Amino acid sequence: MRVYIGFDDTDNIDADRGTGKVARWFENELPEGCQMKGVLRQQLLVHENIPYTSHNSSACVVIDAPDPSFFELLTAKAIAHIRRHSLEGSDPGVCVASNGNGRLQRLMEFGKECTAKVVTQGDAMEAAAGFHLSGHGGTNDGIIGAAAAVGLSASGWSGRFIEYGRLREFPGRILVSELEHSNILVTSVDRDAKVPAPDDIVHTKDWLRPRLWGGRAVLLVTPKGEGAWESIGGKRNGRKG
Repeated sequence: MRVYIGFDDTDNIDADRGTGKVARWFENELPEGCQMKGVLRQQLLVHENIPYTSHNSSACVVIDAPDPSFFELLTAKAIAHIRRHSLEGSDPGVCVASNGNGRLQRLMEFGKECTAKVVTQGDAMEAAAGFHLSGHGGTNDGIIGAAAAVGLSASGWSGRFIEYGRLREFPGRILVSELEHSNILVTSVDRDAKVPAPDDIVHTKDWLRPRLWGGRAVLLVTPKGEGAWESIGGKRNGRKG
């Protein structure tokens, strides 16, 4: 069973960590038999009518569990986790959903809505009906981002991995073959048709963050000379995840 756990708004402007880091820490809480497949950062709409700490992003932990009986246990652990790590002044929320439920499609649609328009807590609760959605402090506005994180991640076509296997152990220069051995597909976004070869080098700028495309981790690169590529994007100053 695939389980998605969304976290949002656990920090404040003075915090030394963001919601992404809190989500990554959840791996330490997993019961025996469960495996974390990755943690995704989801970017939501930045708008003057939407309060947020820094960038209006939320995070989703993707977990494989042996069977549906783990859903309640994972939910209880997620609630305890966000209560333990959310900071004063935050508006934390948590959403837990699983595949095999027809309502997941509505959460996917809601996630997309959160990237394009202002939504309400009521909209989030309607979209998450049949799953778990709860607020744990302040205005409870974090339920919106938590639900959106789950929906976008479950769609298989949105988000950036901030945890995925040995992601944070890779060096700044790495072979294409080593990335693909770690189930990270290296794909060129250059206008020419050349495909990265197994022995080519990828320059990650010490910031390797594959995208979620087609349900798998995909690293987007551009040419950097013969047999060399560079991953797109880079670390934004002040990011705490």
